[in-house]
Amino acid sequence: MTEFGKALASTATPIPGLVVWELPVHGDSRGWFKENWQREKMTAAGLPDFGPVQNNISFNDAVGTTRGIHAEPWDKWVSVATGRIFGAWVDLREGPTFGAVFTTEIDPSRAIFVPRGVGNAYQTLEPDTAYVYLVNDHWSPNASYTFLNLADETAAIEWPIALDDVEISEKDLAHPRLADVTPMAPRKTLVVGAAGQLGRALRGEFGEAGDVEYATRTELDLTAPGLSTARRWRDYGTIVNAAAYTAVDRAETPEGRRDAWAANVTAVSALARIAEAHGITLVHVSSDYVFDGTSDVPYTEDSPIAPLGVYGQTKAAADAVVATVPRHYILRTSWVVGEGGNFVRTMASLAERGIDPSVVDDQVGRLTFTTDIARAVRHLLTTDAEYGVYNVTGEGAPGTWAQVARRVFELTGNDPARVKPVSTDEYFASAQNPVAPRPRNSILDLAKLAATGFVPTDGDAALEAYLTAAKAPEA
Repeated sequence: MTEFGKALASTATPIPGLVVWELPVHGDSRGWFKENWQREKMTAAGLPDFGPVQNNISFNDAVGTTRGIHAEPWDKWVSVATGRIFGAWVDLREGPTFGAVFTTEIDPSRAIFVPRGVGNAYQTLEPDTAYVYLVNDHWSPNASYTFLNLADETAAIEWPIALDDVEISEKDLAHPRLADVTPMAPRKTLVVGAAGQLGRALRGEFGEAGDVEYATRTELDLTAPGLSTARRWRDYGTIVNAAAYTAVDRAETPEGRRDAWAANVTAVSALARIAEAHGITLVHVSSDYVFDGTSDVPYTEDSPIAPLGVYGQTKAAADAVVATVPRHYILRTSWVVGEGGNFVRTMASLAERGIDPSVVDDQVGRLTFTTDIARAVRHLLTTDAEYGVYNVTGEGAPGTWAQVARRVFELTGNDPARVKPVSTDEYFASAQNPVAPRPRNSILDLAKLAATGFVPTDGDAALEAYLTAAKAPEA
């Protein structure tokens, strides 16, 4: 019987993410009223903001009508408009709680949030029962579904009315036992820009798991008009954007400016629209170039942005776009080093070839190794850290480019005095092509990331390990 006057409250169940909700129902001589779905109140009380797009009603004439056990690739908010049900839920997702069971009764004063991949079934306990559910994706014949037999002996659901005595569809009778069920895989992670330095580091961090996909520009053009239908995006939980235009000097040319805005803003805007539309977490990598470098203290995530050149302007614009996505992480980095061509490899090569370089000595920052960025990406995702902006660099004392170069010479067994320090203005005085302005202070404050439990790698130790690995013979 419907209970009136309850306060909105939630109760967790043994199945992760499956939560029972008590709903306030107000009644008088005319009948009753309830707010079956009230986004503002319910999300404030802890319900995931799951973004329902479809409302379905299943009307059942007779007591004992039994439906299920179906697990769909979307979330559901289940309630009852009239009548009463016995509900049964079985975790059919990959993981340690696969096969876990929860049962309870649902009437108009109760509801339950059913996460993607949890099997849902019910049996009517009163005639003329209307079973109502909101879902956050449109039904599709191409979606992946998982089913379990209502009479499975392992789940051992204690149905109030014996299954032999109730109405069950032929399809439900034919569903497999738990031992034969294919668990529902988690929503996938897509890494775009997989061929770049960061993309390769992300592949090393996430590996070749079945729920992680990697795409190069040729495999997925982010500026193509068909991007919105290039994937079944609802199957993805995370997009990591490792693609970027990073030729900071070439970005100052007319052609480079167009290319930089296309790759760093237009493409990112397309990803942001997809992420927002499908509830996807968007991870984006930004840069110290969003700052003008005039600060005399390290930049925090909240420091005002003031990019000096085209590259920095495109990265700042992309940050603003990504920040509109409800689920987003923006990782700001500086002086990135990874596989392929970079400053450290260049200095090591000059040292070994006997060339004495002139290196700027009035820009200060820390190196950021792509392995640390990839590790930070995984950390933020797996710890469910608060969405927002995080600075990610190596840890330790900051230095200038000239100091880094000297350390590279030293670690490769060469005389660091061979590195000649010069000012930025001196270094670029004879440049024939446009030169992008550089921030003189690129030091990023790491306190916010550290508060999540992430421990950045010491920059000098990472540099030594990087050079050691670079010299090691290939297996």
